[in-house]
Amino acid sequence: MADNAEIKQHFWKKLADSPFVMIGATDGGHSEPLAAQLDEDQVDTIFFFVGKDNRLAGGGKTMAQFVSKGHDFFACLAGTARVDNDFGMIDKLWNKQVEAWFPGGKSDPNLALLRFDIDDAEMWETDMSLAGK
Repeated sequence: MADNAEIKQHFWKKLADSPFVMIGATDGGHSEPLAAQLDEDQVDTIFFFVGKDNRLAGGGKTMAQFVSKGHDFFACLAGTARVDNDFGMIDKLWNKQVEAWFPGGKSDPNLALLRFDIDDAEMWETDMSLAGK
């Protein structure tokens, strides 16, 4: 059986291959799709660039769901979200896809870096081959 470090590394690889998750507050509101920004130095944290007017910008208890590109790996993550506009982290995670959403660049007045600290997770992996069915 894999240890926690191996499980986290495996999840990180799956998420890097297809970085889209559904994430929402646990207060009963709807989840929304966001693109995860990964910092390999912080494997218990996922970052998202959002607008300051995004419903998640208020922070709080949050859940995220992930399905891998091959539909063979699933995860449900529980944690806490909060805006963390650390300019060093914004600079580190900035990319062309994010720039398309924020025409004002890294200093766009509507830009917020959402930090999602994972407290708990459940993950499932399946074999979609004929033998696995």
